[in-house]
Amino acid sequence: TARVSLPGGCNIGNRPIDLHLRGLAALGADIRLEAGYIVAESSRLRSADVDLCGPHGPTVTGTCNIMVAASLAKGRTIIRSAAREPEVQDFARFLNAAGAKISGAGTSLVEIDGVDQLYDVRHTVIPDRIEAATLAIAAAITHGDVTITNAPTTHMTYVLNALNLIGVPIEATHDTLHIRASSMQRPARLTAEPYPGLPTDCQAQFIALLSTIAGESLVTDTVFPERFMHAAELVRMGADIRIQGNSAVIHGVARLSAAPVMASDLRASAALVLAALAAKGHSEIRRVYHLDRGYHAFEQKLNQLGAKIQRTHDGTQNIVPRPHLASPSLNIAQTFRPDRE
Repeated sequence: TARVSLPGGCNIGNRPIDLHLRGLAALGADIRLEAGYIVAESSRLRSADVDLCGPHGPTVTGTCNIMVAASLAKGRTIIRSAAREPEVQDFARFLNAAGAKISGAGTSLVEIDGVDQLYDVRHTVIPDRIEAATLAIAAAITHGDVTITNAPTTHMTYVLNALNLIGVPIEATHDTLHIRASSMQRPARLTAEPYPGLPTDCQAQFIALLSTIAGESLVTDTVFPERFMHAAELVRMGADIRIQGNSAVIHGVARLSAAPVMASDLRASAALVLAALAAKGHSEIRRVYHLDRGYHAFEQKLNQLGAKIQRTHDGTQNIVPRPHLASPSLNIAQTFRPDRE
């Protein structure tokens, strides 16, 4: 028997776990909710045909949960409407190295033949595409010249396309990004979608960037339609943003202004840091503990590029604007990114 508290995570709108629980129940687990806890009981799980299609697309961690559970279930399990993210593919490689039999990871149809046991394995997690994207957008918003190494560029096609659409020149190899940004940037219409589309985890950072570009931009989020809590904080910095349903309408301003702001979630934290780098004056961002769940040594890396960021004892970050970020090279840490449900 397992008794686990209902999960929390970033407040980015409705994040149900019904697909997780439904999938585990289909495999034979007895699951019930008791006073804010999930109680699960099971003998050996059995194979099943599981459909993980949700109202806004497939579930990333739900796909991973069913893959690992089905790896030790009896028989062949089929996951339909599976998430296709690179992290799902990497997790399948890890499980297969440990003795699982998973095929189709990275497509919408995954098959798992259950085994009796998994074994110890040494595995290197893929580089974090969202961290690489965030640093690329940092270069764009400051009109900087930055090289990012160990970047998973093959997983970043839509991010790089979006930056090119905005007018940010990028030179990319299989593991390196060179961004040489200028003030010659233009507004854009972007849509966050399940992979291989533009990641919802980059939506906030792009809104910060587009807030500094003259003209009208539109950013739509089809994955988390309510994920716009950062917009109000950007408005405090002088941004002109209006939320319409699952979209943000942005009218770029000449320059953002420093202000005390509060981070509401992981990617909002990053977006506010980027906005502060481009803003006039000294900014203070509170609740930056959100940032630490998805970025390793974030302020140190930006300071390495020329930013001036100081973390205070009360969990805030003080940021002095930096016109241009520049560095010969920056290596992306390999971090697990559990941000998306």
